[in-house]
Amino acid sequence: MKHTEMIKLGISIGDLNGIGSEIVLKTFDDPRMLDFCTPIIFASSKIINFLKKHYKLGIHFQGIDDPSKAIDGKVNVMNVWKENVNINFGEEDTEIGNYAFRSLEAATNALKKDEIDVLVTAPINKHTIQSDKFNFPGHTDYLARELEGESLMFMITDTLKVGLLTDHVALKDIATVITTELIEKKINIIQQTLKQDFRVRKPKIAVLGINPHSGDNGIIGKEDEETLKPTIQKLRDNGDLVFGPYSADSFFGSKNYKNFDAVVASYHDQGLIPFKTLSFGQGVNFTAGLSKVRTSPDHGTAFEIAGKNEANINSFKEAVFKAIEIHKAREEYKDLTANPLKKQGKKI
Repeated sequence: MKHTEMIKLGISIGDLNGIGSEIVLKTFDDPRMLDFCTPIIFASSKIINFLKKHYKLGIHFQGIDDPSKAIDGKVNVMNVWKENVNINFGEEDTEIGNYAFRSLEAATNALKKDEIDVLVTAPINKHTIQSDKFNFPGHTDYLARELEGESLMFMITDTLKVGLLTDHVALKDIATVITTELIEKKINIIQQTLKQDFRVRKPKIAVLGINPHSGDNGIIGKEDEETLKPTIQKLRDNGDLVFGPYSADSFFGSKNYKNFDAVVASYHDQGLIPFKTLSFGQGVNFTAGLSKVRTSPDHGTAFEIAGKNEANINSFKEAVFKAIEIHKAREEYKDLTANPLKKQGKKI
């Protein structure tokens, strides 16, 4: 993509019985959003027209049958299917889960073919989307397979970035899953994404302990002493600015996180509970470690308010803006690191 071209932003519609379609359409009901990107919603014109009427929106869109036909300054709807879909807001439905997957699959294929530049995913229901084609705990693992990368769930705002050593792993399995190799791999992904996607030249990273009080020198579990601390020291010896393990119970309340470019949590809730508490609905889930940019809002399908015209669009809108910003930063990074000697006119 040339830098002067408008970024093509693909959107998977998520679970149609949830709030995903509402936050997508309300975000682009504001015509000013079209100054930042060319949105392509992977769904169908029929369903978008139904939802537009349901939410009483004035959004204008055009149906297309190929991403290359998308028009700048318009909301484009890529027709992934043409049949009617029965929506029952707030209900779990495997048929609706199938449409969520069809949207995601089409959008991911377009991303792989460079027909879109970035992908923003609306929330799915992790139960109803399961099938022979989608047997994953969530978007992150599916995209890692499709885009052949080492993915990492990276929750981000302008002031707080939290990465996870483990994401959708049962609590009883955490200690056995976290190994030296895993820690090194995840921290390397975070370092690289901070450099190429967030313009941080020398990342400073904090690591939270696995056990309460980081094990209290082995009194409350030995994983911190035997695995985390030696690995962190190894990274420090290699010149990386990695610190910890810090006791998770006081780390965020003391505002210590403000001293670092990113925080690495050992498991899902250890990182996401404080993140969502501090981000106040402005948080974004970014899949780091992939060759393509994918973001999503930091919430789920919210079936309890689906269809009631009550959903808050802030996190989804932030996901759109972050996808655009990260894409631009990554393109800039590629330019800066491509061949510095050649840029200076020197012979290689």
